[in-house]
Amino acid sequence: MERIAVIFLGPPGGGKGTQAKLLAKKYGYRHISTGDILREAVRKGTELGKLAKSYMDKGELVPDDVMIGLIEEVLKEDDRSVIMDGFPRTLPQAEAFDDLLNRTKIELLGAVLIDVPDEEIIRRLSARRVCPKCGAVYNMIYSPPKNDEICDNCGTKLIQRDDDKPETIKRRLEVYRRDTEPLVGYYRKKGKLFTVNGVGSIEEITGRIVEVLGL
Repeated sequence: MERIAVIFLGPPGGGKGTQAKLLAKKYGYRHISTGDILREAVRKGTELGKLAKSYMDKGELVPDDVMIGLIEEVLKEDDRSVIMDGFPRTLPQAEAFDDLLNRTKIELLGAVLIDVPDEEIIRRLSARRVCPKCGAVYNMIYSPPKNDEICDNCGTKLIQRDDDKPETIKRRLEVYRRDTEPLVGYYRKKGKLFTVNGVGSIEEITGRIVEVLGL
């Protein structure tokens, strides 16, 4: 079977990771999360892993060419089709990824934009609570603790991280609009953009994605 790649686009908290994992499991694809492959390369101590770690240790972003190199290693060691979660994020990354797909003879099936209104993103992310003692994560909408604001595991009062406060989420959405939304136009011009409504149950959204991709 010819190898294909699917890219997930969308705002933080839009459900990209959840849908990528579900579809990868359903169809036997490789789920590629940039965070996961960075951690794996660092753990293995590969040359690119060491290089990536040198940037991460300084609190700097890993350069695009290093990231592309890490993704290329994964594509060469695993012959499955792939679902990209969190990459590309910018136009230069998208262009470099196109070149990589050509080199590895993988066809881009499509870029799926999971479209969720800002107010829904803020509602979802600001509902997240974390236990400062054991690290358990809850969502007051989808997976609340048994007792309001109290950790099920250790009984500690839950906190809301600064990252999950509405004003911070608004700033994250601004960064997303600036850096990632140009990709929407890029893939639309190529005839590879598929937009799905990201509001609804997880199963409903999965069904919409499967339908637009013709899987």
